[in-house]
Amino acid sequence: MQLTNRSKQVSNKEMTLAEKMYLPAVIGGLAITIRHFFRKKPTIQYPEVKKYLGPIYRGHHVLKRDEQGRERCTACGLCAVACPAEAISMVAAERKKGEESLYREEKYAAVYEINMLRCIFCGLCEEACPKQAVYLRHDRMVPVFQERDEVIYGKDRLVEKMDDRYVRIASSEVQATPTEPSLTRAAT
Repeated sequence: MQLTNRSKQVSNKEMTLAEKMYLPAVIGGLAITIRHFFRKKPTIQYPEVKKYLGPIYRGHHVLKRDEQGRERCTACGLCAVACPAEAISMVAAERKKGEESLYREEKYAAVYEINMLRCIFCGLCEEACPKQAVYLRHDRMVPVFQERDEVIYGKDRLVEKMDDRYVRIASSEVQATPTEPSLTRAAT
């Protein structure tokens, strides 16, 4: 009775002197090393040339604005509930008279914070948002933290600036080579 059709017949033949001294394995390893030594280096000159991260990279968080510059977030809390690391916290507030140009809905996030040490960049907050207010940029990495108080991002660091709008492009439209960044900023 045979349990699998992938079984191999093993032979216990005597090893030669070269095989006992591991010469074929050492020569094979040296051949691989020499081949890699003469290959083209994949190194890029980082500060001048930035590596294209790809259309599915999840990087820096951004709270989107609409075309009139109003915040899209309505403080529904679905992003905080969807976050498996519990990195998102928010406080909702009612819009006052005269703030119609700042917030789209009657309710908005007065405080919106993301603890970047807890965030695992899974993108579930982006998927859970019904207003498409939360995005993880695919063209910008999260900067390195120097101090402990720099890791909690508030609305001052998350809300997008109107002169630096983020536009998500489809992966089929990307024409960048692996070492040149794609253009992802809106013309407006």
